[in-house]
Amino acid sequence: MQIIIAPAKQMRVDEDFGTERLPQYIHRTEELLTVLRSLTMAELQELWRCNDKLAQQNYERIQRMELHRGLTPALYAYDGLQYSHMGARVLEKDAWEYLCRHLRILSGFYGILRADDGVTPYRLEMQAHLSVGGRKNLYEYWGDSLYLSLVAEDRVILNLASKEYSKCIEPYLTAEDRLITCVFASGTSTKYKVKATEAKMCRGALVRYCAERQVEQPKQLQGFTEYGYVFQPEISTEHEYIFLKLAGK
Repeated sequence: MQIIIAPAKQMRVDEDFGTERLPQYIHRTEELLTVLRSLTMAELQELWRCNDKLAQQNYERIQRMELHRGLTPALYAYDGLQYSHMGARVLEKDAWEYLCRHLRILSGFYGILRADDGVTPYRLEMQAHLSVGGRKNLYEYWGDSLYLSLVAEDRVILNLASKEYSKCIEPYLTAEDRLITCVFASGTSTKYKVKATEAKMCRGALVRYCAERQVEQPKQLQGFTEYGYVFQPEISTEHEYIFLKLAGK
């Protein structure tokens, strides 16, 4: 079973945990960096849809970016709610090795990343309107390459990514594949609602749950009960596992 998650917008350099392992598609990242460096700061700001301060910071970052040295393992580099609830820095060795084998981070800049792949801070969302090599956007640029990388490992995929990123995989699925999306919601079995903040927390916690228990089969996911969420077999399907925080709990 392979697990897919989305990247976080915020990133950091962790000098205590360096790595020399390069991402699978580093040559394509180099192509993207060349294209980004050809744009003006105004064009980049429009691409990033950010304020002046962030635009200046990321423009300068692009000019001095190094893709082959001073790298941080991807799972330590992203700094978001989902990542903080994984607790990657305090995992035991077996749990960390599990994530290196089973966890894949989807990225507009790097394509697909292992937990221990070396990255540097960047800003480039998958849905950004960037034309590269005759492709009108990043979905076209990456095409089926991320899907093929995943299914080369395993055809059972646990989807803990946002829609923006799972769209890189879903169009290419075949009858041989099984994509399981986990939904974390509050309410009742007949009326429930997803709360974005809590869903991100649960996605991170479920990754940690898998790593600590060395989960290999989808059925093992059903024992997850963090933050009061409980698996609901009566409303779940083979491709969608629903966990509810029931009203009043």
